[in-house]
Amino acid sequence: MNIQYRPVTANDLLSIQACNIECLPENYQFKYYLYHYISWPRCSWVATSEGKIVGYVLTKIEEETGKFPWGHITSIAVSLPYRGIGIAENLMKCAEISLFHFYKVVSVTLHVRVSNKAAIHLYRDKLGFTVRNTDEKYYADGEDAFNMIKTIKPLSN
Repeated sequence: MNIQYRPVTANDLLSIQACNIECLPENYQFKYYLYHYISWPRCSWVATSEGKIVGYVLTKIEEETGKFPWGHITSIAVSLPYRGIGIAENLMKCAEISLFHFYKVVSVTLHVRVSNKAAIHLYRDKLGFTVRNTDEKYYADGEDAFNMIKTIKPLSN
């Protein structure tokens, strides 16, 4: 399977939305994807196979007065037939590099359902995220979320 990774373009937004609807219970209106693309055009990525989007990671920059900006993984999804071959891990790595390089963030956060064992394993064991806390009833269906964080380090030469 030949998987290619590239930054999101405006032409990808409808396909990203379709992938989200296919894969996740949390769905967003089109304007949400457009807002991310216009606001932070360099840090969201897609994975493609034979020209079709099979996964994506949607990211943004968070800022609070007096603090350094940090990246936040808004959404990540991989189509079912393409799971288990490292696409999500590679998308996350692409996003982290872009967040550091273009936006100078030094940490990245995300939320994950406490029941999503596969994603927790990816984030914690493969990518080095740690749980900051648990946000109770974070999701629309009432499920709790782990609020996770990772310090981004520059690549060594």
